[in-house]
Order: sequence, then C-alpha cells, then structure tokens
Amino acid sequence: MNAGFIRRCGAVAVGAALVLSATSALAAWPTDKVIRLVVPFAAGGSTDLVARKLAEGLSKQLSANVIVENRPGAGGTVGTDYVARQPADGYTILMGSVSTHGSAPCIYPKLPYNAGKDFTPLAVVATIPNVIVINKDVPAQNLGEFVQLLKKDPEKYTYASNGPGTSNHLASALFTNTAGVKMTHVPYRGSGPALIDLLGGQVNMMMDVVMTSYPYIKEGKIRALAVTSSQRSKLLPNVPTVAESGYPGFEAIVWFGMLAPAHLPTDIRDRLSKAIVDVQNGPSLKPYLEEQGAEVSSIANDAFATMIKSETDKWCKVVKQADIRLD
Repeated sequence: MNAGFIRRCGAVAVGAALVLSATSALAAWPTDKVIRLVVPFAAGGSTDLVARKLAEGLSKQLSANVIVENRPGAGGTVGTDYVARQPADGYTILMGSVSTHGSAPCIYPKLPYNAGKDFTPLAVVATIPNVIVINKDVPAQNLGEFVQLLKKDPEKYTYASNGPGTSNHLASALFTNTAGVKMTHVPYRGSGPALIDLLGGQVNMMMDVVMTSYPYIKEGKIRALAVTSSQRSKLLPNVPTVAESGYPGFEAIVWFGMLAPAHLPTDIRDRLSKAIVDVQNGPSLKPYLEEQGAEVSSIANDAFATMIKSETDKWCKVVKQADIRLD
C-alpha cells in the first residue's frame, strides 16, 4: 500500500474525527455549566425585570441553570462590551435593548463594541411603547393642543428624560423634530426622579414607557396625550398614537432583545432562539409582559440583525438633527 494513500486516509480520518468532535460538543450543549444572562443595567429596572422572567423560563426550556448577572454602567455599554468579549459558546448571553444596540452607537464617540458585528442576534423578546405624558395642570387635552402651546410659547415648556442620550431623550428629540417645536430638555438620573418632578410640576412633559407611567395616568395624576407605537397600547386603548394625532409614520418604541457574542455556532444559536420563542409564548412570560403594557415579538436571528441596522440608522439621524453630544 503506498504511503500517499495512507496519508490521505489518515487526513480523512482526522478530519472526520474533528467534525464528529465538534458535532458532539454542539449536541452536548448545554451541559451543567451555568448560563449567564447579562443585564447591562441595574437590578430593578424594566430590562432587569424582563430578563429575570425570561431566565426562569429558559432554565426550564433548556434544562439548565440560567442566572441573571447585572453589569451596569455608561448607559448599558459596560455590560454589553463585556459580553462581546466572552467566548461564543452559548454560556454568556445578553439582554440588549434599543439603548445598547440602537442609540449607543450614535451617541458614544468611543464605543468599545460594534453593535452590528460583535454579536449574534438571537431574538427580540418584547417591545414597549412610550407614552407622551404631561403634568395635569398643562392646559392641553390632546397632542394637537399641546403642540399649539409649544409653538405659541417655545421658551416656556420643558421635558424630562432619564438622562442625556437615553432612549426617551432621543424619542423626545424625534418628536420635537417631527412636530417642528422646541422644548427645554431637563435630564434626570432615571425615570423615578423624572416622574416625581413631572407629578410636581417642575417639568411639563415626559416621554416614558407605558409600564411606569400607567399607574399615574390611571389615577389622573398625569395626562396621557399619545403613545409612540404604530398601534394603540392595550393598557391605554383610548389614547391615540402619535401617528393618529397628525404625524404619520412616527414610532419610537423600547425593545429588549437577546444576543450572544459573534460567531456563535449555528446549532446553539438556533436552540437558544427556539427556547426564547417557546418561553415568549408560554404561560408565564407573555401574560406578564402584557400586564406591563409590553408585547412579545416574532423577530429573530437575521431579521433581528436587520432591525438593529435599521434602528441604528434611525437614531443616528435623530442625534445628528438634534445635535446631541455626550462628553
């Protein structure tokens, strides 16, 4: 038997062994190793609450221990960058958001990660509309009347945000650009302090996620003018959308999505994506989200990647038009 034939047979055997080894490794995922679901924001916020509910469901779907790990800082970019640098083995995943993968690339000049290239998109978990709310003493009953007030006295009115460059800051900037009005931005450290001052009349308007404003709207302490989704909120069925109020095509939603480091093996990606979808449609997460004014999403994998590109383009345009800068 000639040596060349032996070498060729040996090479084929080695190649087959490598393929079998890789296939076996993928088939064995997940093992008893903990799967870390990193939340790049502090515990107790909306991103964290959704992540913890999802982690419970994923633990059951995958027969694995899925734990939430909070790594807050710099508008979510610290924890997001951490995940980007982890092995692409399915044991570290991220609860990303419109902030980390939509607006951050537009407002941080030295962002340490590439939102489009450094991650494997898995699935959008949920979307939540913002609602434009005003202090109850502002003399406007609908969005049209409020816009007229702003045009009449552009120096008088203020709007609160969760902080410079946050999603509701950019959503408010999109609204003022679209409506052709001006307001003074008053940034806060989180939605809690901003809502307190809105209730007290220190600021006039805020664009907030439905889940946190809803109790105050229901009690009549603040007035809802419009929601920012393309469809009305199930929590606020009598409140029109911004598009219905005279600004067709306007949309500024908050979304949460699961991502892994780039180059995640396709087999693991597909198993994770399926598990997420199964949890979304299960008896626990979907009712919880709907109670919060959120809705599950069917966007996954490549469609999610396309969405990230679209969101980044959209918010970078807003940032440029409003000349928003972070030091």
